[in-house]
Amino acid sequence: MLGSSLAMGRRAFSKTIAPLFKVSLRDAHKGTLEVDTQLLDSYGKLPENWRSFYFKAREAFTKSREADYSDAAIVEAAKEHGIALMGGPLLGDLNAQGVTVWVRPAKQTAITITVLGTKEEEGEVRTFAVEEAAAGVVQRVEIRGLSPGAAYRYDVQTVDGNVASGSFVTAPNNDTNGTFRLAFGSCCHKIGIHNPNAFREIRKRQPHVMMILGDSAVDDREDQVNMHRADYQLRDVSAPWRDLAANVPLYVSWDDHDYFNNDLNGVPKRFTAGDRDALREVWRTHWNNPPANDDREGIYFHSRIGPVEMIMLDTRSCRDNARRNEHGSYLGEAQMSWLKETLKASTAPFKVISSGTMWSDYVSNGKDSWGTWDVQGREELFSFIESEQIGGVLLISGDRHGARGFKIPRPSGFAFHEFEAATLGGVSGPKGLVKDCPEQLFGYDGTDFVAFGEFTFDTTNPDDPTVTFRLIDQAGVIKEAHALSLKQLTPGG
Repeated sequence: MLGSSLAMGRRAFSKTIAPLFKVSLRDAHKGTLEVDTQLLDSYGKLPENWRSFYFKAREAFTKSREADYSDAAIVEAAKEHGIALMGGPLLGDLNAQGVTVWVRPAKQTAITITVLGTKEEEGEVRTFAVEEAAAGVVQRVEIRGLSPGAAYRYDVQTVDGNVASGSFVTAPNNDTNGTFRLAFGSCCHKIGIHNPNAFREIRKRQPHVMMILGDSAVDDREDQVNMHRADYQLRDVSAPWRDLAANVPLYVSWDDHDYFNNDLNGVPKRFTAGDRDALREVWRTHWNNPPANDDREGIYFHSRIGPVEMIMLDTRSCRDNARRNEHGSYLGEAQMSWLKETLKASTAPFKVISSGTMWSDYVSNGKDSWGTWDVQGREELFSFIESEQIGGVLLISGDRHGARGFKIPRPSGFAFHEFEAATLGGVSGPKGLVKDCPEQLFGYDGTDFVAFGEFTFDTTNPDDPTVTFRLIDQAGVIKEAHALSLKQLTPGG
């Protein structure tokens, strides 16, 4: 059985900061200058140089579909207002030897990243450099040669001096026994990007990594790649966001609002395959996911970190609108084959598989999800996991605004477990609790409820590994805690 709640309703550890402006999701989706300004100032005004730079950059993006961060007006605005980095540092691609640091310099410059272990025995300073980086062009600096499971701090230096700092803990070796913590969530939207409360609590929990499942920073910009960039610049001037991204490696997939617009998939009407390709390229530029090392069209990928195989699916751009309700229409044949191969090849005890939308059909009758797109494909995947006796699979999802947990029972008697934490933005959605649903473990409405999910994996006893799910709100209150053993997550176990 699923462990009952281990710790609920704990006393708040932090006093939350209330927003100065309460912006509705409908208004946020409009993306006007007035609305974006309210979002920018929702938790207090930024330093004036950052505000002025953002407005100048947004103006340049608004004027031209072709505008990018190397646009002369944007580069000049950064120089005028003393901005050294337009974006970053943003951590990603964590492994036992290091991490990758993503930065977007504001001028042509050399970049040096110095890394220092926080323990005396790991105190050697290591230096990683980019001899010359162009203004407005993303640089990904691979930090390697570090010790597994060790804490480090780092500084980013340009010709302007020390311009940013952060910290991280390298992944443990795959065969190391101990604990590993993974945060996750979705549906931040632009509303949640400037909220310091949730990001503060995520950092306090000290996860090794965080998975973000979609609807993260861009809202309904359709094929206007220039306004996608403007929304990402709004993200990158947020102090709470910069603090999170500089200290917690992020792994990110998209959902509909990051993509074209609400509930859109594949190549929607009025758009072309070229529009889809352009959005994929913009996406890859603005996040720091591990390289896929192949020519796949979608943005799906996997990464083994310690005891966990993280598998992030593209449940938007690979859909085939002409074949809806047909087998293979949801992930596409290439992605489904890749997923099955990845699961079968993984030697990690636990596998966390993300879906931008729900795995189950309990909420909104499976609206815009597997249940109304490709029931046969989902059955193929579930049957494959059972027949291959692939253990440790945890399903995570988003899109439906709220926080919920479900069991998905199988005819064999086995049950998958799905955890949804679509509450980073605290926006309304379907009711948290589904009527007459004995499979539901818990449910919270999304309205004004800001929270994130967390898995703590414990392999201290390699004969009986466990994972504990926690739902934690923006005040640090643990609302739900449920424990599962690896045996419970293994078909036939």
